[in-house]
Amino acid sequence: QVQLEESGGGVVQPGRSLRLSCTASGPISRIERMEWYRDRPGKQRELVATMSNGGRPDYGDSVKGRSIISRDAATHRIFLRMENLSPEDAGVYYCHLAGVTRQFRGFDVWGQGVQVTVSI
Repeated sequence: QVQLEESGGGVVQPGRSLRLSCTASGPISRIERMEWYRDRPGKQRELVATMSNGGRPDYGDSVKGRSIISRDAATHRIFLRMENLSPEDAGVYYCHLAGVTRQFRGFDVWGQGVQVTVSI
């Protein structure tokens, strides 16, 4: 069973940067799509960043130009770096992965979420 664990959340001052990590564990053969979403108070869950295996990353309009999604394929870790955070970036961030296991089964899993607070 593939599982995800996010880390790197917490309190960040406005204008500073943040790096979230998502570590995938289990019988992973191939990650085909990796994404970060977020839930902000009073708003629907929104896509922050997405990247398919071998594809170019894409970002939500509200974070475009100040965010980077990346991966370490060897360790099945996914990262999200965001710069110039504002209080509007506060929320719960979720990692989402889809791929194939070593048993040739597809998986589509979400992390438990990590809280990001932007405050002085």
